Amino acid sequence: MIKKRIYSPGPVDISPETALEMAKPVLHHRAPEFTPILKEVFEGLKYVFQTEGDVLLFASSGTGAMEGAVSNTLNPGDKAICVRGGKFGERWSQLVTTYGGVPVDLDVEWGQAVDPQAIADHLKEDSSIRAVLIQASETSTGVYHPVKEIADIVKGYDNTLMIVDGITAVGVMNIPTDEWSLDIVVGGSQKAWRLPPGLAFASVSEKAWNAVEKCTQPRYYFDWQKERKGIAKLSTAYTPAVSLIVGLRQVLREIREEGLESVFSRCASYAEATREAMKALGLGLFAPDSPSDALTAVLAPEGMDAQAIVKHLRVKYGVTIAGGQDHAKGKIFRLSHMGYLDALDMVTCVAAVEMTLRDLGHPVELGAGVRAAEEVLV
Repeated sequence: MIKKRIYSPGPVDISPETALEMAKPVLHHRAPEFTPILKEVFEGLKYVFQTEGDVLLFASSGTGAMEGAVSNTLNPGDKAICVRGGKFGERWSQLVTTYGGVPVDLDVEWGQAVDPQAIADHLKEDSSIRAVLIQASETSTGVYHPVKEIADIVKGYDNTLMIVDGITAVGVMNIPTDEWSLDIVVGGSQKAWRLPPGLAFASVSEKAWNAVEKCTQPRYYFDWQKERKGIAKLSTAYTPAVSLIVGLRQVLREIREEGLESVFSRCASYAEATREAMKALGLGLFAPDSPSDALTAVLAPEGMDAQAIVKHLRVKYGVTIAGGQDHAKGKIFRLSHMGYLDALDMVTCVAAVEMTLRDLGHPVELGAGVRAAEEVLV
């Protein structure tokens, strides 16, 4: 028998308590019993996003909230800086193009963080730019971009929005929406929220709402003004993912009980332990200079296909991780620090990587990575 374990950067493992909540009989989304659940969830989302503003809730993947961020704020012809330092940064550019905008692509080497000065230079040269779109945590590379430093630049431009993909950042690292003047921050349930895929979130500032009111893009389901009216009535514009929202209430209770600072500290310790373990095994990090605490991207040993590592972990040890994407495929593998995990889970993940490397012929000292991880975690 092989126990299945998941360390992918989405979907992630969920707690038994959350699973039990979602297994309860389905409520009707307009029934009185569902109203207090929505109320608690809307307030809990504000707590995690660290905002006094509305946090919208959609039945979609995180990409739905990304699309809504573009379709509700940018008119055809509007320019937007798109930081392309990975697969999901490229998605921002694709979305802007889809809705008739003009992406000002800022290409960054995969594995590196963007230099805030590059964004400052673009804005100084062209004040007609209407938004800066960036990942806080670029899931495809394991990079953390300097969101606060960039937001400090953007807030000096009254007609430019700071739009952040926080799908693998919110709930892992400290991303204080209001304090940092972030206009839109999006999230997805299958990451730090310890839920199955299917929910997307978007916090929206008053500055962003002003842009929404002036936006002429056609939209129907992802109409943020409709959803804002729904929140005011403790409802939703359309049929929500009821069971996922019931699960979300449980997760939000768990996060409140632990406290945000404790959550951030715990995830940071998992990330540091994993990085130290990989280095102890003689492996390089794909994002050594600005790593995300949500996941660690690891360079495969010279001459070894990273996809072989991913497959061996899954087939022999029942451990699911993620490989690289696009031109990083075969070069890196990615280990998540999100979801229903504790310190011993991270030790197990490291041990599985050690055994896999040995099985595939890479010389490793068994226990070296585990020892390095334990020294951080104890």
